[in-house]
Parts: sequence; structure tokens; C-alpha cells
Amino acid sequence: MDILPGPCYVISDAHLGATPPAVERALLAFLAHIRDDARAVVINGDLFDFWFEWRTVIPRGSFRVLAALADLRERGIELLWIAGNHDCWGGDVLRRDVGLVYHVGPWSGTIAGWRTRIEHGDGLRGHEDRRYRAIRPILRHGWAVRAFRWLHPDIATPLATSSSHASRRTRAKDEGAGLRSVALARLDADPQLDLLIFGHSHVPALERAAGGGVYANAGTWLEPPTYLRITPESVELRSWPEGPDGSARATARRGASPRDEEIASGLRPSQ
Repeated sequence: MDILPGPCYVISDAHLGATPPAVERALLAFLAHIRDDARAVVINGDLFDFWFEWRTVIPRGSFRVLAALADLRERGIELLWIAGNHDCWGGDVLRRDVGLVYHVGPWSGTIAGWRTRIEHGDGLRGHEDRRYRAIRPILRHGWAVRAFRWLHPDIATPLATSSSHASRRTRAKDEGAGLRSVALARLDADPQLDLLIFGHSHVPALERAAGGGVYANAGTWLEPPTYLRITPESVELRSWPEGPDGSARATARRGASPRDEEIASGLRPSQ
């Protein structure tokens, strides 16, 4: 899957399983709301705070959201899940039972005609993420996954969820500045790229780089919920639930330059 139609909705960082029940209810309401409009949905990592597939067992708190996603797929809506640092052990349940495309690593393609690259964002900052980058290959190695599967789920789940408390509950300490710098540098280095999407920081963003490409971050479903809506004409950063007028928090329009972008729309041009 390297072409996704629009309207395409992008969400990230709900951390279901470690958040209040209201977060799941809000997400379920959102998925029901978009099913008549969406043609594609992208989950940019950390939908669940912990996800693992044993041969016959999955985490208990996932079934309502997975059922909602399966319903979207049965309606013909394309589903793409980019693995995050909390849900990087997906397998047959997501691919075969839910019917979505589960992708580990960066994804490149087109969304509603925008030449796009998507990454969750973990490990991309230079100095700040160096320790995490050192252990990430070990955590995702096939031998580590097989060894973890030997643990009983009632032991393995609390063991996994007892780590990384800060990354699931709070915004990045740098308020997203590190990922922003990475994104703007990549956009400036690749003028063919229209749209670069990160998650992970829990900081929603929509910003046009000096060369015209757009950096977007769907934010999180924790404080308050935000998401992206991508059409051939624009990329919108929106809040859930929507306001009375249904207007976007910020809008990046196709073909606009940093100078003629509508600042009143809330889009911050790159300095």
C-alpha cells in the first residue's frame, strides 16, 4: 500500500489501556463519526499502550477499538497502522483479523495526492534519543519477541506496562521542538516531499517549511484529542469533538508558499 485516497484521517498516541475510559469512548465516537466520509485512516503508532500477540491471546482492553477498525475496513476504508514504540509487536490479528496494513518503520507514498512520508517519531532526535536507539533493535529482535511470548500474559502485561510511564502520559519535555527540527531539516533536504507526518511527542503541529513542504503531527488523544484530515486540497489539524462550526485549528493548502499561506488559519510558517 503506497497510495491512500482522501479524505484520509490520521490519529496517533491514544495509549489505550493506560488512559481513562473516556479516551476510548471518545475514540470510538470519532471512528463512528468519520465512517461515512473517510476513505483512508492512518494510525501513527501507540494506539495501545501495550500490544502483543500470543498465539491465542491478545490484550483484553483492545477488542472494542479493533472491532470498530474492522468495521471501517469492511466498509472499504483503507487502514494503515505505523508501529509506535508501545505497539511495535503487531502480527496476524491486526493484518488478517482486522484487515489493516501493519507497517514497521517509515512509510512513503502518496495520500490524497500529497507525496508523503510517515514515521512515528521515536528515536529520531539526535542527542536526546541516543540511549533508546541503542536498545530499540534488541526490543524488536525476533529472538526477544519469541522469548517474551513464553511469558504468561498475566505476567508479561504488567511487566511491559510498568515501563515508560512518562512517554504515555505527558507531552515531550521539549514541547515537540526536537521532532520539529528533524522534520523541517528533512523537508528542506527533499524538495519533492510534500508532507512529513510524525507522532510520538503528543504535541500537535502543522507547519510549512521554507521550501514549501508541510510538517504535521496529529498530537494525542489525551489532552485534548487532535487529528489530521488530508484531502487533495489541504491538510487540516482538527480537534475532537469538533466545535459548532466544524472549523479546523490550522490548515495548510496545496500549492501555497510560506509567504502567501493564510496565517489566520493558525498555520505557523517556518522561521
